[in-house]
Amino acid sequence: MADQSSSNGHYAIEAKNLNVFYGDFHAVKDVNLTVEKNKITALIGPSGCGKSTVLRCFNRMNDLIPVARIQGDVLFHGKNIYDPDVDPVQVRRRIGMVFQKPNPFPKSIYDNVAWGAKINGFKGDLDELVRTSLEGAALWDEVKDKLDANGYSLSGGQQQRLCIARALAVRPDIILMDEPTSALDPIASLRIEELMIQLAEQYTIIVVTHNMQQAARVSDYTAFFTVDEGRTGYLEEFAPTEELFTTPRSRITEDYITGRFG
Repeated sequence: MADQSSSNGHYAIEAKNLNVFYGDFHAVKDVNLTVEKNKITALIGPSGCGKSTVLRCFNRMNDLIPVARIQGDVLFHGKNIYDPDVDPVQVRRRIGMVFQKPNPFPKSIYDNVAWGAKINGFKGDLDELVRTSLEGAALWDEVKDKLDANGYSLSGGQQQRLCIARALAVRPDIILMDEPTSALDPIASLRIEELMIQLAEQYTIIVVTHNMQQAARVSDYTAFFTVDEGRTGYLEEFAPTEELFTTPRSRITEDYITGRFG
């Protein structure tokens, strides 16, 4: 167990010497990354570089893959979330996730938002929680008169915001987003980007995106991942977003963001 003194109070989460294996394949090697609280951190890089793998390490989603094996530490409030005494279900309650494709439950809009709170034993005013969560996801005004409608009746962009409301309802500290706009049209994507910026006032957001323009628009910090000759992903460069896009330290980073490879 890492003690509290090893974790800077500004950091929402820290990866230390993080390695991920799928069976014998070394998917990601030696990632060291610090994520600032109440900021948006973007993970970018070519396909297969380990962005989503690293993101899933932050709330132990890789535990659900039988052949996955993790080495190293992921510190959350100074505690390694991979310590044997840590409950992964509790980790996922504190560190929520929004996936690439909207995945509402086959339930009403109301029940989609309330579900996580219910199974976590929420004792407060459920109607108020649903309302504030939908407001937090910038969806309340569009659905307040049809909360009994099925979540699938919403448009793709609305479904994704419903999934964000569902994540907010369990009151997480961190929200992970794995390419949250890749299945959406440009207008719906812009709504999600605007929402991310609003949410960062209260939450820490880590987003995987293939869209470098999106990373430049919304994020405060950007981590650029790439692959070595063995197809193992690694963190090439991490910096404030403006710095990484305008004066990258690495030639590999510069080649990627200028379109020379990737």
